[in-house]
Amino acid sequence: MSRSTPQPTPGPASSGPAGRSGSRRTIAAAVAAERRELADVLDALAPAQWDAPSLCGGWRVREVAAHMSLGFRTSLPGFAAELLRAGGHLHRMTDRTAHRDAAALAPRELAALLRENAGHPWKPPAAGPTGALAHDVVHGLDITTALGHPRRVPEDRLRLLLDAVTPRTLRFFGADLAGLRLRADDLDWSHGTGTPLYGNAQDLLLLLFGRRLPEGRLHGGPEGSRVPPTLVA
Repeated sequence: MSRSTPQPTPGPASSGPAGRSGSRRTIAAAVAAERRELADVLDALAPAQWDAPSLCGGWRVREVAAHMSLGFRTSLPGFAAELLRAGGHLHRMTDRTAHRDAAALAPRELAALLRENAGHPWKPPAAGPTGALAHDVVHGLDITTALGHPRRVPEDRLRLLLDAVTPRTLRFFGADLAGLRLRADDLDWSHGTGTPLYGNAQDLLLLLFGRRLPEGRLHGGPEGSRVPPTLVA
């Protein structure tokens, strides 16, 4: 998904019963709102946009949308069976099911699945309370950022996710940010130490989840620092 092989989004870990970044009720409300808003975005896409590439390597917009609904449509035994068919390789399984389901489900069905399951309790395996929110926000950005869509994720949702990112998240997605200090232009947030790298908060969130961004979305510090080529398309 974020690199050459599509991957699920496990989401940040949490440090307490409700996560250090917000209550379970707050997070559940944010997840439901995010799904409804993304469904509205999907409903408004032109047919050609469904076949446009996303930020997930090898996935078009329709594969990302299909993957986002997999947890609503698959029971735990069904998930285990799919994983077995893929030889125990999670990334292989998600890639296969995304392509299969994108071919089987019409765009209007994919949008409806998000809207109708806004309150569904699914979250990625082994993820903390913010896992479902991370999954939906990041995959939504995989679509909208690649399309150049103007949607902005609300600040409260971004803060929940930015504050919950852990070293485990960075390792899972291969986000090598050593020597960089990420600084958001649009809210008071920074991460790491080293050469400053600026961008809006939702683009920086994508970096933390290992995404490659379109050119021109990030800028360096006063010394004219350059973005490492591994972080841009």
